[in-house]
Amino acid sequence: MNAPFILSLALIAQTAQLSVSELLTNPDRFNGQRVTVIGTMNNLRGSTWHRGTRRYTFDLGDDNRTVYVISFEKPPCRSGAATVEGTFERVKKGSHFSNEITARSVTCLSVKREERGKR
Repeated sequence: MNAPFILSLALIAQTAQLSVSELLTNPDRFNGQRVTVIGTMNNLRGSTWHRGTRRYTFDLGDDNRTVYVISFEKPPCRSGAATVEGTFERVKKGSHFSNEITARSVTCLSVKREERGKR
């Protein structure tokens, strides 16, 4: 392996965990970047997207702010504390910007007893 490749792997592995508020305090800094964000997952919705591809969306928030998350894999929980790893983007929608994370993975930090029985 070459040195630049190894360095890029090391940088990816060192991605710091952010709160939603930390991410959204300076969204331009993180635009297009891979991020790991911790927060509370709410409003899980499933839908069929282009050409029959299934996707899931939810809100990830903390006490102050919320970011929209898109996942092409069904998250292991419907709500509660979670960590999302993915790519953050500021997407222009009409006259304003929307903050979105396209998730590579969703890790649930607490699973309610009733959800365990549904698996």
